[in-house]
Amino acid sequence: MSRSWERKVRQNSEKLNKQRMKQGKPTFAAGKPAHEEFKGRSFIMPIALIAFAIMYGLLGGIITDNQYPTLYWITIVCYVGLGIILFLRRPFLRVGAGEVSTIRWNRLRTLSAKDMKKIAIQPGYVVIEHTGKGANWIFSRVLNRYDTNAMGERLRSFANQHKIEFEDTSKKDSKK
Repeated sequence: MSRSWERKVRQNSEKLNKQRMKQGKPTFAAGKPAHEEFKGRSFIMPIALIAFAIMYGLLGGIITDNQYPTLYWITIVCYVGLGIILFLRRPFLRVGAGEVSTIRWNRLRTLSAKDMKKIAIQPGYVVIEHTGKGANWIFSRVLNRYDTNAMGERLRSFANQHKIEFEDTSKKDSKK
């Protein structure tokens, strides 16, 4: 189906589900989103920014005996605020019907199935290799607290569906 047709079907099923809910009848499953999202938690960069703000505040107090200017406090508050924003903004991998998307450098990046070369699962890592320019997409359990096991299972079915090469080294290592 084309995207516009899928969108029309989704909109009509949402309207129908609203009407059915008002009548007390069960809803149809067609109104559900057509993607599955795996969320992580970024904590290394926020900790580094907040530590830098604390270090900046302490070293600034040791070096000078003058009263602190307003811009000094604004700088410290901005670093702490940026650390909090980056902590609260959770990284994700969204697996749709024919594409995957994630946030890279504060932009939503989408990769269609035809642009994927290989999906590799390693213990604690999921790597998506693509044909275009740029680095591979690496999702880590250690750095961003992703559930790599659930991601691997969903990406396995995605790779089978779209005939993408799939490599699973996590099972090979566990058998040794």
